[in-house]
Amino acid sequence: MHEAEIAAAQAYVRLLAATRAALADPAEAPLYMPLLASPIEEADEALRSAGLTGNEDRFFALVRKLQPSLTGSGR
Repeated sequence: MHEAEIAAAQAYVRLLAATRAALADPAEAPLYMPLLASPIEEADEALRSAGLTGNEDRFFALVRKLQPSLTGSGR
């Protein structure tokens, strides 16, 4: 994995965590949704920088290498 690819995978993991936190309480979610703009922007830029935009198969393979628990196999 190259540095830019690692950065893209890490940005996605951070976005996923922020999204889960924002949606944890459905009643409060509308208040927190605007806070996702920055993590979304970071993830989009990291994907572009790594040349992974439009290559979801490669991207998610990298995410699985970085964070195997996101595959759902441990659930």
